[in-house]
Amino acid sequence: MTMPKLLQINITANWGSHGKIAEGIGLVAMRHHWESYIAYGRWKNPSQSHLYHIGCPADEMIHGVSSRLFDNQGLMSHIATQRLVRYIKAIQPDIIHLHNIHGYYLNYPILFRYLKETGVPVVWTLHDCWTFTGHCAHYMFAGCERWKTHCQNCPLKSNYPKTLLLDRSYSNFEKKKKFFTSLPNLTLVPVCKWLDGEIAQSFLKNIKRTVIYNGIDTNIFTIKHNDENIRRKYNIPSNNKIVLGVASNWYRKGLGDFIKLRSMLTEDFSIVLVGLNEKELNSLPQNIIGIKRTENVNDLTDLYSTANVFFNATWEDNFPTTNLEALACGTPVITNDTGGSKEAIDNNTGYVVGKGELDLVSKLIRHICSNEKDLFSSACRKRVIDHFKREDRFEEYFSLYEKILSEKAR
Repeated sequence: MTMPKLLQINITANWGSHGKIAEGIGLVAMRHHWESYIAYGRWKNPSQSHLYHIGCPADEMIHGVSSRLFDNQGLMSHIATQRLVRYIKAIQPDIIHLHNIHGYYLNYPILFRYLKETGVPVVWTLHDCWTFTGHCAHYMFAGCERWKTHCQNCPLKSNYPKTLLLDRSYSNFEKKKKFFTSLPNLTLVPVCKWLDGEIAQSFLKNIKRTVIYNGIDTNIFTIKHNDENIRRKYNIPSNNKIVLGVASNWYRKGLGDFIKLRSMLTEDFSIVLVGLNEKELNSLPQNIIGIKRTENVNDLTDLYSTANVFFNATWEDNFPTTNLEALACGTPVITNDTGGSKEAIDNNTGYVVGKGELDLVSKLIRHICSNEKDLFSSACRKRVIDHFKREDRFEEYFSLYEKILSEKAR
């Protein structure tokens, strides 16, 4: 009896958040005696799945330059995608799982023509909004709602995927609508209820959907007790309450709000920010502790565990896992009502605030810090174990695969 085969397609392999999600799903599939393949565009770490590199650096560069000039993200890489199609034909997967297909490495019309022709079941995890817009991956900061009717005259040309000359948002919208609604057996997987609601207002609204949250490794992100050492390492006063902010990239993640918040809190509060670049570090006032992006996950979990409160000041997001990481380390969360950010918490584990409501944030910080942290820790940890444990979420994907194949066999 032949083993079922899973092929995932993503910009990365076992690298970055989406690449690690694909790797984890592949591991679960293999534990269930499937073969696992991952086709990726660029950047990889060693993987236990069979890897296939789509294209090459030169193709990526040509695609990127063309996109920058002519606003044609996802419409180059013809030869690379044709070779990918030949690879798919050779391995004959039972399920194809798409993740991020943008990123200067894939031609989606070629791929979707083939997927329509074969009728192979396709699962597509939507990690952002690019799939149903004429240009951007995120639109909430600009407050743009043209994607609900028809994109044109894009106000976000300078945003990823940045374009300098043409605005092809109208024709891009038409092409995406044509190809992304063409598959006979497509299931969309938004990573939070907020994104599911956005899809319901887009041209993808009639396609089957099921929400599967992103999860985190609760063995890594766990409650630790290394307060003295981490305070000493980053010069955090021993008696100060800690307000922590973490981002892999602080673009539109509320750095300016933290700077304003500093003047609203007394000196017995320390604000600690992780993930800053050199320019951002130089912009901080002296009474904010800034830390560059760290690959040292032990330091990160120590900081999460030692902090009294985690504040997510994001202005543009889908479902940030930093909220989950803080909760898993026993730290309550205050989060802006941005995208699906609020879905991470409940009444026992944090608070939701409007963007820029810093007076309320400062009051909530003082309220949380007036209580013993132990009052929150167990509830925060339990919230993640019950709903956002990554092994459970990966198994949820596998159950979806089995359901799709069972329905196909009827």
